[in-house]
Parts: sequence; structure tokens; C-alpha cells
Amino acid sequence: MNPIIQTLKDHDVSDQKIVEVFQALTENPLGAMAIITTLGIPQEKLQALMMMVMTNPDLIKQAVEELGLDFAKVEEAKAKLQENQ
Repeated sequence: MNPIIQTLKDHDVSDQKIVEVFQALTENPLGAMAIITTLGIPQEKLQALMMMVMTNPDLIKQAVEELGLDFAKVEEAKAKLQENQ
């Protein structure tokens, strides 16, 4: 299982909420970060999760594919994120 998804499941995040997080990551990565911070994950785990999400697009791609979402939107979101930096 994808480590991002596994971390979310380890903290009792529902499948529906996981899909919501990854849909947000494909549409608005900064908005997704806001959603992730509201999931009740302890700070030390949250920091590691945020770093994983921000620094490893391959893990996001794997998770999106695992969830059956559209990876093309992830690429668009990644381009938007780079434009904003």
C-alpha cells in the first residue's frame, strides 16, 4: 500500500476522506495541505506526512492510481504549484 495512504489509514482517516485529500491534491495542492492539517494526525506524524506529500510526486502518482483517480490532474496541479513558487 502507498505510504501516504497507509499513514492516513493508520490515523483512522476514512476512505472517503482519503479520496477527498487526493482529489484536492490534483486540483489545488495548497488547499489539500489545509485539509490534511484538519485530519487529527499528531504533529510529529503530520510533519513527516506533509514532507512526503510535498517532496515525492511519485508517491502521489502511486496513490492517485491506487485510488483510481486521474493522474493528469496531478501533473496540472504540480505545474500550478511550481508557478506559484
